[in-house]
Amino acid sequence: MDNLRHDVSRGMKMNMKRVLTGAILAAMMVLPVIAAPPDSKSTADRDAAVAERWIAGWNSHDPDKILPQFTDDIFYEDVAFGEVSHGQAEVRKFFLSELEGVPDLELKLMRADIHGGHGTIEWMFSGTDKDVFKTGKKFSVRGVSVIDMRDGKIFRNVDFYDVATVMRQVGLLPTPPADAK
Repeated sequence: MDNLRHDVSRGMKMNMKRVLTGAILAAMMVLPVIAAPPDSKSTADRDAAVAERWIAGWNSHDPDKILPQFTDDIFYEDVAFGEVSHGQAEVRKFFLSELEGVPDLELKLMRADIHGGHGTIEWMFSGTDKDVFKTGKKFSVRGVSVIDMRDGKIFRNVDFYDVATVMRQVGLLPTPPADAK
């Protein structure tokens, strides 16, 4: 009889261990899903799409493709040239002047990091200088746009890049000696 009780007791302990192990495994699988912020994937997709649409807008060479990415009261600054545009009408003029200066303008998305309505879009800007410095030479420069968003649109866009790099590539500034780096 003692053996029977011992076997039943051991069997119950084994079943209890299996139940607890199963519960722990289930919790490990379910908790990350429950703990994840709602729509985290869709938010990441939406943020990546902002950068992709921004790049595509520039590469379209059509102001009607890029302007919908911005709010009506957009603040857009090109720090390298000290250009500041307020509102969509001024941004349209800025966009068109960029295309006049670099008619084959192309941006390549390098990386984007946008969270909670703020972020950066890193890009490579390439083209031929037609009306910026009037050299007719090709250039390529890395840059970054710092953006702030409201209601899914950009309301503040500030571009940073090294204009001296462009000037060196089009022959207006000397290339620094290798030992100066």
